[in-house]
Amino acid sequence: MGFFANQTRSVIEWKDADPDLLIWRWDGASDELKNATKLIINPGQAAIFVYEGQIRAIHDYPGMFELKTANIPFLTTLTKIMQNFTSEHKAHVYFVRITEFVNQKWGTKAPVKYTDPVYKFPVGMRAFGNFSFHITDVRKFFTEFASNIEVLPISSIRNVIVDRVLQPMTDIFATAGFSYAEIDKNRMELSKKLSEVVAPEFAPLGFEMSDFRIENTDFDEKTQERIDKISDKMADAHAINAMGQINNQGLNAYATVEKLNALNTAASNPNGMAGMGVGMGAGMGLGAGMGMMGNMGQQAPQQAAPTVQCSCGASMNANAKFCPECGKPNSTGTVACIGCGAQIKQGAKFCPECGKPQTLKCDKCNADIPGGVKFCPECGEKTQ
Repeated sequence: MGFFANQTRSVIEWKDADPDLLIWRWDGASDELKNATKLIINPGQAAIFVYEGQIRAIHDYPGMFELKTANIPFLTTLTKIMQNFTSEHKAHVYFVRITEFVNQKWGTKAPVKYTDPVYKFPVGMRAFGNFSFHITDVRKFFTEFASNIEVLPISSIRNVIVDRVLQPMTDIFATAGFSYAEIDKNRMELSKKLSEVVAPEFAPLGFEMSDFRIENTDFDEKTQERIDKISDKMADAHAINAMGQINNQGLNAYATVEKLNALNTAASNPNGMAGMGVGMGAGMGLGAGMGMMGNMGQQAPQQAAPTVQCSCGASMNANAKFCPECGKPNSTGTVACIGCGAQIKQGAKFCPECGKPQTLKCDKCNADIPGGVKFCPECGEKTQ
């Protein structure tokens, strides 16, 4: 029964095609195609008829075709008894999927290394995305890439595409002039440039890559640390700039809000009034500090101390007791009353506040000593 089944085979077809395969070779029981065998090609498929080691026909559109070989059913087999019922007229049929393969995932195996053109530090970036491809020249693809392999998975061509994309990617990122912070918003431009650069790589192999996309990027640990430091510095710079633009009204409003926050915090503090007092103090202190920042650089003008003229013509402080030029007692300034301490005109004989005389007698020479003088002007004796 097996003998008769082989002699009457008449239809070859790739049924229930595996979606992960690009090429599938039909495998007959004896690798012999009988004359007038029917070949059925479904939509999205092509078939390559290889006879006696040569490509005899390529059908790249759907339909049913008749194959002509030198094998005639029954007669060929019966005449090959001495060859163990095997014909030398070998033929094979390779089915090729020619549809568009979409949403093929890709990703960098290791971070792409380049120098950030703005911040001048080394960047290690990983990229991920997808692409589509399809076979454009069935004969060239079969002879240059697939050869006579029985089955060819889609992953084999996907790996070739990814491997040839990574090296140009490093060059494009390095020369594009985009900082790390600008990569994501320029992904479409970078994807287009990369697709144009690598397209000539695949044409000689009979297929074409299309719709190449960079969907996402991230950075290695060292690069992320550098980025975080830059972000912190930029945040500090923006905060300082914003503080410089706040006027006194804004500072007062900020102080008021902080006081209210302190009161709310104190009210929820289980320590009661003690916590409330601390909260109020903190809010008021912060408000005062912010007010001082608003008034920074504005200092109250200082008034000059009044001056008087000594009898020798020199100027001196009105409150000085003696002239810095001649040493004479200042008769135009003020001194403290020897009785009540009130400030009275120097040289006054009596205090207008308590009425006490402002002169004393020297215990040694009995000379008059003006009020506020510690030594007798006649003998130098120290006053009591």
